[in-house]
Amino acid sequence: MSIGDLLAKYNLKYEDLNINERETLQGWLEDLASKEITLDRVKDYIREMISGVETELSECDLNRKKDIFLKSRLRNYLLLLAFLESPEKAKQALEKQLKNIKK
Repeated sequence: MSIGDLLAKYNLKYEDLNINERETLQGWLEDLASKEITLDRVKDYIREMISGVETELSECDLNRKKDIFLKSRLRNYLLLLAFLESPEKAKQALEKQLKNIKK
């Protein structure tokens, strides 16, 4: 998608933007074009979310509702990460078994 197409979607023209807006938009488009969503990036993002929830859970003055909510989020993230890592872990377990057979 070109800058012109994106701006036209919102009834804007490149000339309508000031210099800072142009630079920002150009930077965002370059970032979007250069970054692919990969399984490793998704796993890293989920790990960051897990860390954030763990930090919130470490607060001493949580009410019961927030505590349950955070624990539910944490469980969902952990299950999702385990699901994404299961083929990798299965492969590692198979390799380990094959190494043991060779011995």
